[in-house]
Amino acid sequence: MSRPRTQAEYLARLVPPSVAGINRRSLLAGAAGTGALLGTGLLAGCGDDSGSGSDSKNVSVGSNQSDPKPKDVIAKVMDGFKTSSGIEPAINTVDHNTYQENINNYLQGKPDDVYMWFAGYRMRFFAAKGLAGDLSDVWGKLSGFSDAFKKASTGDDGKQYFVPSSYYPWAMFYRKSVWQQYGYQVPTTLDQLTALSAQMRKDGLTPIAFADKDGWPAMGTFDILNLRINGYQFHIDLMAGKEAWTSDKVKKVFDTWAGLLPLHQPDSLGRTWQEAAQSLQQKKSGMYMLGLFVGQQFSNEEQSDLDFFTFPEIDPAIGAKALDAPIDGYMMARKPKNKANAEKLLEYVGGKAAADITVKNDPATLVANTGADVSGYTALQKKAAELVGSATEIAQFLDRDTRPDFASTVIIPALQQFIKDPKDIGGLTSSIENQKKSIFTD
Repeated sequence: MSRPRTQAEYLARLVPPSVAGINRRSLLAGAAGTGALLGTGLLAGCGDDSGSGSDSKNVSVGSNQSDPKPKDVIAKVMDGFKTSSGIEPAINTVDHNTYQENINNYLQGKPDDVYMWFAGYRMRFFAAKGLAGDLSDVWGKLSGFSDAFKKASTGDDGKQYFVPSSYYPWAMFYRKSVWQQYGYQVPTTLDQLTALSAQMRKDGLTPIAFADKDGWPAMGTFDILNLRINGYQFHIDLMAGKEAWTSDKVKKVFDTWAGLLPLHQPDSLGRTWQEAAQSLQQKKSGMYMLGLFVGQQFSNEEQSDLDFFTFPEIDPAIGAKALDAPIDGYMMARKPKNKANAEKLLEYVGGKAAADITVKNDPATLVANTGADVSGYTALQKKAAELVGSATEIAQFLDRDTRPDFASTVIIPALQQFIKDPKDIGGLTSSIENQKKSIFTD
């Protein structure tokens, strides 16, 4: 996953929104078939504005699954659809971060018939702007989804615009063999985590692997600290623009994080999440706060050595039951070139057959459809499913629970600035709050 090498390069990609209220990310679209950048600097999608079914044997799919393992899994799922339907899916794979940062213009232009995206606020945001197709009819044919998944797929108008495929919790991952070698015990409080980290350092390990070159991984740390210190409702209200970033509650989150930063891998802004995961895989780091997809960096033989614990309690009155567990899935263009085929594909990817293919081929995610055969889950996947099932509140992740423009143009630079210089918390939170006010009043 590539990111801009500097903040200047990142900001240079940003252009004014062409529709009021749409996000302020840089605007590129997904390239047809290959996902390669065209000479114009834009990625061209495969759809059109007619909404007609001009080719009864094809459907185009925009994919952000660019890493080798998930890319291979998506290919297998699409092969399954082709075999069952006779329809040929043309997969347009774009680098994950480029895809996310440039989704706005892609959707306003000629997107693929079906495209991968996220549940929650990010789905509702584009549905409310008329940039997504109504999937209520598709949902009438789906089974195996809980009410929670349906709610996460529903727009502000009560219609469904999203088909869930997978989800994964964020937690503190570690290698069991390393912990057994040194006799480490799972911490249940912040003080215990700090003491454990100090011991790891004495043992020659980097306590907590860390990377934020991609811009979004640090959001997971902010999320979990805010959930542990201030609770789920405050966190969700903060994401919705209803709470002030200048409040003492938010400052306490950053102050707590500042105390933990020395325990993290240094120079994180120059490191990808994959590189940080490899430090865990290579037994150079003791822990890593990330999603279940961290397992993509471990071989099949190493999967059984991977374990996790939920981030420990900070305030006993709040506890440690809330967590991030983002939901990934598919949406449909507002005017797909092949609407009938798009709906058939969406019905397939939301069904048991696609979920079974995912279970067999990807040990780093959980499938959303409860009808899937999960007997092939690894011990880690089973534990992850139990963790999500036991959570009292589930957040989607910072850049999915708030406005996309706020997350990309304000929070990413702010968190990276904090990581570089965690001393001026007051100035940092004031800057975030001032920018928030202008964005949330658009």
